[in-house]
Amino acid sequence: MKELLKCLLVLITEQPFKNDPLPFAKMNPDGTMKTSFEEYLAENRIRLENLFETNAFDIKEYSERATQGIIGCSHYEYVEESLNHRVRLRHYPVAEGVRHNGKIIYMATPLINKPELFDLASGKSVIEAMIKKGYIIYMVDHGDPGWEETELGLDFYGKTIPDFYLDIIKKRHPRDEIYIMAYCMGGTLILPYLARRAEERLAAGLPMDIKKIALMASPMKFDDEGSGHDPIRTLIRRDYDPYLMKELFGSVNIPPQIIEAGMNEIQPGVQHTVVLGFYGRAEIKESIADSAPFLYWLPHGTKFPVSAHIQWIQNVFIGNQIYEGKYCLPSSDPKFDGKPVNMSILKKAGVRIFDYKGSRDPIAPAGSCIAGETWGCVDTGNVKVTCGGLNRVIEKNIGHIFVVSRKLLAEYLELVEDFYQESSAQKPVAKIMKNSSVNDASGKIVDIKKLQRKQTN
Repeated sequence: MKELLKCLLVLITEQPFKNDPLPFAKMNPDGTMKTSFEEYLAENRIRLENLFETNAFDIKEYSERATQGIIGCSHYEYVEESLNHRVRLRHYPVAEGVRHNGKIIYMATPLINKPELFDLASGKSVIEAMIKKGYIIYMVDHGDPGWEETELGLDFYGKTIPDFYLDIIKKRHPRDEIYIMAYCMGGTLILPYLARRAEERLAAGLPMDIKKIALMASPMKFDDEGSGHDPIRTLIRRDYDPYLMKELFGSVNIPPQIIEAGMNEIQPGVQHTVVLGFYGRAEIKESIADSAPFLYWLPHGTKFPVSAHIQWIQNVFIGNQIYEGKYCLPSSDPKFDGKPVNMSILKKAGVRIFDYKGSRDPIAPAGSCIAGETWGCVDTGNVKVTCGGLNRVIEKNIGHIFVVSRKLLAEYLELVEDFYQESSAQKPVAKIMKNSSVNDASGKIVDIKKLQRKQTN
């Protein structure tokens, strides 16, 4: 708003500032203006007129009014038998007039966001683009957890739910190939699930049945060095108290504002940047309405189940258990139940990983999104862009929520479609696995309070 007031002052006086830059001015690399001062005034008159006509100065209020609280552009229905606590499975059929291509995409979504990020608006929708290509999509909708979900942990969201939903999908589509697409922590949790699934199937003498996964900004490595997570890990060790979180939110779950506060700590000024970007595009009237779905989605998160949140922070973020091979999941096979997941089994099972990450992403830094180069179906080394049956690791100069950009989304869709379409020529390995000799590590929780005490001693 301060920048808008500066802009208004310049328009009233028709004089530039002597020492300060002009707000919203288009600049050349050498620091000179791309337009004349008269053209700058004309553009900003239009900017303020557009904001006034749409009453969009308060972007949160505007987004709520413009969307009426409803976002998403693609038709779906909930699978009737899918309700498990507050979690439900959405079914998006192929677009009208399009033939099904024999492929299913299971979308694993984060626990902290509305799943409509995959389907914000026409032209800004992963789902819209994929169903037009003939894919049937099933997407996890975690809902808004209540008191009944306070004791549910990552075992439930990271094993029970995908087991349940993939079983439903396979019964509905017994002959179709199933792929996975996952965003942020949705990918972080689904990849160990796939590894546990591979362990179970290969131990039973069965081939792996899901062999392609596309990850979008999904962190897997959490350390204080190359992963890029040092700032938030430092913040957690300093300020996070799991016992206090349980006392405060044990009966209501973690509100999205708490998650947002933590994200703001590692992205100083991000809220200002979002608002500034919105005002900066307002000289084009259509861009105001075009931004409304995302601006509504951004502050309207969902609650994070409190027990799952504590496990996420302590075991994944601080314990780095997935990367270090200490992350445990339940299993119907007693040999694996409660034991650490063997992530390297993904390579043996022939699972191909499409790893899409951004070099400007502070939430899922490029150094933490290492699934493809670590566990993907490759022989040696870090593969940046490969072809013909290998995993793909693609790093771009993008931020965390790149799907809101039509251009960046189009680039992603072209690459992921190519990945899904390539032939799975390499046969998966199926062999009987020996009983694990690793001691049962289920329930092992990293105690943040002990870490905090060590740092102060």
